[in-house]
Amino acid sequence: MSSIRPLPPELINQIAAGEVIERPASVVKELVENSLDAGATRVDVDIEAGGARLIRVRDNGDGIHPDELPLAVASHATSKIGSFDDLECVATMGFRGEALASVSSVARFALTSRQDEAPAAFRIEVDGGALREARPAQHPTGTSVEVRDLFYNVPARRKFMRAERTEFNHIDELLKTLALAREGIEFRLSHNGKPVRVMRAAHDLGAALERVAQVMGDDFAGNSLRVDHRGAGMRLYGWVGLPTASRGQADHQYFYVNGRMVRDRTVAHAVRQAYADVLFHGRHPAFVLFLELDPLGVDVNVHPAKHEVRFREQRLVHDFLFRTLHEALAQTRAGNIASQPVAALAGTRDEAPVSSSEAGGAVAYRQEWRGQTPLSLGVRDAPLADYATLAGQGGASRANASSPAQLGDMPGMPGRGSAQPSGAEGEAEDDADIPPLGYALAQLKGIFVLAENAHGMILVDMHAAHERITYERLKNGRATQNLRSQLLLVPLALSVSEREASAAEEHADALAAWGLELSRTGPQAVIVRRIPALLEGADVSELTRDVLGELAQHGHSRRLEEVENELLSTMACHGSVRAGRRLTIAEMNALLREMEVTERSGQCNHGRPTWVQLGMHELDRLFNRGR
Repeated sequence: MSSIRPLPPELINQIAAGEVIERPASVVKELVENSLDAGATRVDVDIEAGGARLIRVRDNGDGIHPDELPLAVASHATSKIGSFDDLECVATMGFRGEALASVSSVARFALTSRQDEAPAAFRIEVDGGALREARPAQHPTGTSVEVRDLFYNVPARRKFMRAERTEFNHIDELLKTLALAREGIEFRLSHNGKPVRVMRAAHDLGAALERVAQVMGDDFAGNSLRVDHRGAGMRLYGWVGLPTASRGQADHQYFYVNGRMVRDRTVAHAVRQAYADVLFHGRHPAFVLFLELDPLGVDVNVHPAKHEVRFREQRLVHDFLFRTLHEALAQTRAGNIASQPVAALAGTRDEAPVSSSEAGGAVAYRQEWRGQTPLSLGVRDAPLADYATLAGQGGASRANASSPAQLGDMPGMPGRGSAQPSGAEGEAEDDADIPPLGYALAQLKGIFVLAENAHGMILVDMHAAHERITYERLKNGRATQNLRSQLLLVPLALSVSEREASAAEEHADALAAWGLELSRTGPQAVIVRRIPALLEGADVSELTRDVLGELAQHGHSRRLEEVENELLSTMACHGSVRAGRRLTIAEMNALLREMEVTERSGQCNHGRPTWVQLGMHELDRLFNRGR
């Protein structure tokens, strides 16, 4: 090897450029973030040839003093931090001070800036790292940065650039992610001289949702829930997509920490667990979420491109995210019309037709839906008294051999044949008095319940709806019972990692509360003595390793609960009213009333929608009314 020697500044900057500048979109990110930190209210991005020929970012921010222009392109020179204490609580998008120096070392670079009330703007140019003297220029208040011929002096890097359209799409996606975080700022994007995207500043919640729709699509805006919750010194707000509007890939997931978009395993795990009970396997939720917390509680200086962060209280953040989203999704009950999607009618299957004579009870029921006794559908559910006994008798296979279940102990469910008109038939009723899912009219093909509410027509998949109702009752019943454990005839010895063994020792009491009794027998060994009786027959080795793996990584685990929920879901499916079952009007109305008070009743246990709303506007459009 040759002797040790210092590297030239140009090479240092090019090495730094290799860390933070992967493609033209990386340059746009650094420049736009500087504009945001400068207090800009409008940012214009002009691109040519996908960014290979030109990247120009113009803002109306504070500007730079002429004497500081050479420092702006110097290595590790910045106005955003000045001490280690500043580094501990970074509140700006950029702070390292190497971005402009890195960009200017691999492109033909020009920076023009003017401060408010300054007599003139000044411009400096850097060509391959060679700085030219600043000179006066014409420019409004703010800053413009031009980056031409990116990687012209690094041919190896230029070869890795993709097609023009591909590179521009990356820039477009990046600008959308920044615009979501700063709804009060106007963004404009053009490509090869043609305007491509204009996002006006949003100053209220409605306008902010319009911007979200520009990025995520109108379907997301109409199928999402607003979240805004504070606790434990944190605030989580934004929009989460309904489970019925999930996607086949995780491409519509935007999560921001103090305004900075990040990818974090703790966040991903918390969101995945919050949706676990309402989402199809293999489907991914869509969301735009913002987490605010004390800058001292998060380290943003763990990745050169600032894509990742490290939470100082990782478990606290995880629990806050999970509980907030879990509770928000629990409110997607069918009765909450305002938070449900307006969807198209689903197709039907050929089944035995239903008699139209049942519809006659709807008018009478309309008058007597309050204050009546609960209704039995005559279907059979598993009793809630003893899950351990049920599991020992064969689990879900026994779910159909128990006593009849009631749909619920709540007002608004009259007994079989009890509906009697209290006034003249067809008596007018205010929309405010109509329950959210309205009144049943008929049954279609033994599968769907048709109902009328204040907004128009409701169509309910009766099996899917009753499945969710039964499932939630089973879970709630479990919560009120003492979980029993099953002693293994032969204790199971497992070899695990040292971290997992430590987790088993640390969380032994919490695991025992779930019926899983573990003991640490060595640095990398545990022994399983008891398991939850409900999970008899499960793969104890795989289950234990999954639980300990989550405990070691996240500080807690819901794996036991998830496995039990899978069994309860199967029990609920077998114990719910089946397709082809003829229901009376009173039974249909009882089902609607239960849906209105059951958490997550907007979708079944498998993530399918349980009902759809077809409003009068959609019905008029189907028949060309009003045209």
